[in-house]
Amino acid sequence: MKQITTIGFIGTGVMGKSMVRHLLKGGYTVYVYNRTKAKASDLVEEGAVWIDTPKEIAETADVIMTMVGYPQDVEEIYFGEEGMLAHAKEGTIFIDFTTSTPTLAKRIYNEAKERNVHALDAPVSGGDVGAKEARLAIMAGGDEDAFEHCLPLFRLLGTNVLLQGPAGSGQHTKMCNQIAIASNMIGVCEAIAYAKKAGLNPEQVLESISTGAAGSWSLSNLAPRMIKGNFEPGFYIKHFIKDMKIALEEAELMQLDVPGLALAKEMYEELAEYGEENSGTQALYKRYIKE
Repeated sequence: MKQITTIGFIGTGVMGKSMVRHLLKGGYTVYVYNRTKAKASDLVEEGAVWIDTPKEIAETADVIMTMVGYPQDVEEIYFGEEGMLAHAKEGTIFIDFTTSTPTLAKRIYNEAKERNVHALDAPVSGGDVGAKEARLAIMAGGDEDAFEHCLPLFRLLGTNVLLQGPAGSGQHTKMCNQIAIASNMIGVCEAIAYAKKAGLNPEQVLESISTGAAGSWSLSNLAPRMIKGNFEPGFYIKHFIKDMKIALEEAELMQLDVPGLALAKEMYEELAEYGEENSGTQALYKRYIKE
């Protein structure tokens, strides 16, 4: 495989923006595209190169990374006459960081292979903090040679980088991640709400329980935001609902009953109906404490 010098990055949102910055610091030329151009203006000022369409990025970059909102967004930018797969140079490597469906990941992989290009599905976990601090968990699916070739790039973005198996395996692993988070977030919210109702100091309670058996990423990183009334998105509720829907659909196909996940999805959908879809996932706490 050829040496990587240029990277295309599509989707400069909450996490994508930080990821682009790490790639720039790594010495790569990074071409960026976002549906809302203004959201990439600061990256351009920092050295990224704006490109007008995904198609043009496909014609230009050695490796193309995507970090968009929904599976339909992924489908739109990869397929069709103006899609990236139809215009990529031979040997190009596509990396989709979007949490999407295993089925779509396999479809991208298969069409890429027919065109002599490579595709990895590589969803991430760690939220805005993990992206800013380059401590993302990256769970990949695809061919080992493409994964190994991109490992230096992955290591600029994360500290826990694993190839989970063939195409679609990264997305399946991310579903495991989201299932674990879904029920855990209910527990975190209920623990902090209980502490408050009991007249305890929630910060002090958190100091005690976060290092014991109850410890979790959500408890350490999102419970402090709940306590402070900070519900800004590290990860949007609307995107979490999308992920839980995918996980429920995949579980149903495997005839696996996941009642905890179903309950969490129902609770988050209630929040979204009350206008919280653009809040961070920690806003589930609002269901317990009205302030």
